[in-house]
Amino acid sequence: MTDSRTLSAVDLAHLRRCVDLAREALDNGDEPFGSILVDAAGAERFADRNRVKGGDRTLHPEFEIARWAANNMTPEERAGSTVYTSGEHCPMCSAAHAWVGLADIVYASSTEQLTAWLAGWGVPADPVAPLPVEAVAPGIVTRGPAPELADEVRALHARLHGR
Repeated sequence: MTDSRTLSAVDLAHLRRCVDLAREALDNGDEPFGSILVDAAGAERFADRNRVKGGDRTLHPEFEIARWAANNMTPEERAGSTVYTSGEHCPMCSAAHAWVGLADIVYASSTEQLTAWLAGWGVPADPVAPLPVEAVAPGIVTRGPAPELADEVRALHARLHGR
């Protein structure tokens, strides 16, 4: 379920870090996605970027956050944490997020934005339906996108696809 609250300065700072991780991924030959896990006290507990260039298409940072959280945090800690990400979770990552009991997701760009950009550039569709988080995990509160970061995120994806 999407929360209509606007993004705070703290949210935008965490999202900035995610976009920087997405740029790092792109600079290393991966798709431009980056994510961080922030606990209830506001501390960054885990950060990662996309690592799919080796052929394992499941190495999304959001999925790695879910794995890390399941192995390193109590259920109560997971329920109080927020995942910040450069792009809204795909269905695989949304499911992993829900299964391990993580709380909110805050994203810089939405699935709707990304699919529109890709379609506009003539990029073939992925083999998995581009569903928003709430279609896969309806109990997860999401906030985003961040208009302040949309052009920058779009530019990263444009660079990936040679546009």
